Amino acid sequence: MSQLNRRDFIKIGATLPLLATAKSYAASPSSAKIVVIGGGYGGTIAAKYLKKLDPSLDVLLIEKEASYRSCPLSNEVLSGERTLDSLTFNYRGLSSHGIHIMQDEVIGIDPVKQLVHGLEGRHYRYDRLIVSPGVDYRWEMIEGYSAEIAATTYPHAWKAGAQTELLRKQLLAMRDGGTVLISAPPNPFRCPPGPYERAAQIAHYLKHHKPKSKILILDHKDAFSKQGLFTAGWSRFYGDMIEWVGGAAGGKIEALSLDDHQLVGEFDNYRGDVINIIPAQKAAPLAVKADLTDQSGWCPVDQRSFESTRHPNIYVIGDAAIAGAMPKSGYAANSQGKVCAAAIVAQLQGVELPEPSYVNTCYSLITPDYGISVAAVYQLHEGRIEAIKGAGGLSPPQADPRLRAREAQFAHGWFKNITTDMFG
Repeated sequence: MSQLNRRDFIKIGATLPLLATAKSYAASPSSAKIVVIGGGYGGTIAAKYLKKLDPSLDVLLIEKEASYRSCPLSNEVLSGERTLDSLTFNYRGLSSHGIHIMQDEVIGIDPVKQLVHGLEGRHYRYDRLIVSPGVDYRWEMIEGYSAEIAATTYPHAWKAGAQTELLRKQLLAMRDGGTVLISAPPNPFRCPPGPYERAAQIAHYLKHHKPKSKILILDHKDAFSKQGLFTAGWSRFYGDMIEWVGGAAGGKIEALSLDDHQLVGEFDNYRGDVINIIPAQKAAPLAVKADLTDQSGWCPVDQRSFESTRHPNIYVIGDAAIAGAMPKSGYAANSQGKVCAAAIVAQLQGVELPEPSYVNTCYSLITPDYGISVAAVYQLHEGRIEAIKGAGGLSPPQADPRLRAREAQFAHGWFKNITTDMFG
């Protein structure tokens, strides 16, 4: 087979169109072993597209859980529009592509010996390693809050699963006329529009079942993603049910008072019947333990390939990576996984790395039939990922209901397509 040339790699985008045109693949030297840690939006795609680009690669995906629950669209569980089961996927489809799946918890990485260490003495050798570990939480930034309290009393529900169910049960049990407090984190964090979509989805439930209730968003920031579109949608469908308090106006939360169910701000205390605290974030513990993070708490990478700048032959994608102007989102992780896969195959085959193209789209649902979105296309400029001016943008502010309904349909279509890409 002929060597895959540079043209076959150029412009890796959301759908990786090169796969439809590349006529042949060269086997990488000695069937290189690629280990991928993390079976979410980034890791699954990286593993799948490595095999598509070079079927000779020995690709192993290591994931702690037997199945994956999607964070995107999980806010719909809170409104009762969706079940957790509809967000749950297994890894059998990836196995059908020749990817080895190992359910194991990674406890360490040896970058010198190029070994990944799992439980019970298991270890995995790699020639290249992709780490897609996700995020962890900066509990110390809100005094009195902890992982234990989040799991039992005041959930963050920023990872779909048990805490999503807990928050839903608390909303069901709340009295009509109660107050829901949402503490929104500082940048950067996973899914920038997420807290504000969450407020809308909770309001959708309350409007129909507990219309005297109130939602108060206490924000560390003074502005947020798609702000004008959100506030217009909130007002249209929920009146004054949702109130947003920015950081300068007292929205920065400093402590949790367990005894009286209050959040303690810079200027005021806020009492809630249901309290949802979304903490500030950083890269997951594995990234810290493996020395892949810098002083920011995130993972610096060569943004052309996503290779770590701290250790060679290790790549970091998804929410944990410092990826220039790209947000921390599922679609961004998907795009990064494809770019990273193409870069690794190019490196192994000794050809020039492709000039990457990156994309992101984020849909938010204010009601089941009213969606808004933001989209962007990115390019590499002087080593940093930057948004291309004029490529992308926001939903139009004065759109008619038919367009908003189509955007809601697009949101569900996007979810179906991207999860099929991941797990199909």
